[in-house]
Amino acid sequence: MNLVGIGDNVVDLYEDQNTFYPGGNALNVTVISKRNGAERNGYIGIIGNDLEAAHVLDVLQQEQVDTTRIRQMYGPNGKAYVALDENGDRVFKGTNRDSRVQSKVTLRFTEDDLNYIGEFDVIHTSINSYIEHELQRLSFKPISFDFSTKSKWSKVYLDMVCPYIQFAFFSGSGMSDEEIGSLIKYVHTLGVKIVIVTQGAKPAICSDGRNKYLQSPISAEVVDTMGAGDSFIAGFITSYFVTQDITTALKSASISAGNTCETYGAFGYGKKV
Repeated sequence: MNLVGIGDNVVDLYEDQNTFYPGGNALNVTVISKRNGAERNGYIGIIGNDLEAAHVLDVLQQEQVDTTRIRQMYGPNGKAYVALDENGDRVFKGTNRDSRVQSKVTLRFTEDDLNYIGEFDVIHTSINSYIEHELQRLSFKPISFDFSTKSKWSKVYLDMVCPYIQFAFFSGSGMSDEEIGSLIKYVHTLGVKIVIVTQGAKPAICSDGRNKYLQSPISAEVVDTMGAGDSFIAGFITSYFVTQDITTALKSASISAGNTCETYGAFGYGKKV
């Protein structure tokens, strides 16, 4: 199978390490899908021209991800500031949202872009990619979409996005079982084929509209949970498009997430500031 990731990329600056790592949901899923066995992967996004952006580009090339459709702008790349809390867990302290190049322009696709996208089996994007205005044009291909946490989306947003996608991923942190059940049922009514809600250390819940599946996390030597959810998505989508089997894909997703937890950053490549 092959996958094209479209949308967000950042670097995550770990202040305790004085080190930044490439990240962002769409970019993470693209790279980790390749590591999970995808034959060909591409990434389309907006990137700056600073040291951080150069590192992201270099990493993508090392991971053999096609970067020919990236839009490069003059200015700073997206950056998230990450620290440790009193329990040793990583927390986001803020971003350079107002100054980054990604805040100044949006992705709009040409016919050449659409022809390129058509070469892939599946598109992955996210709520942080700001391409809702293009989803209808992209819906000639299966779309995987990450909605992140409950604080990010609303019913209005679901109504806008879900009719164009086939795979919906949510982080269920802080949601009750009843809330998750209602969410899954509603998203299916909007036409989504497969809905998955991850719950951190609790089992992930997957529904195909007929059956519900649970997948527990695998045992791992946890170093850093950054990107574990993105890795779960990458593992699931890559396996599902090969096997067409939900149970197998969920197991692959759990293994992928566990592997990510055993390294710093979403997939490594730390660079000192």
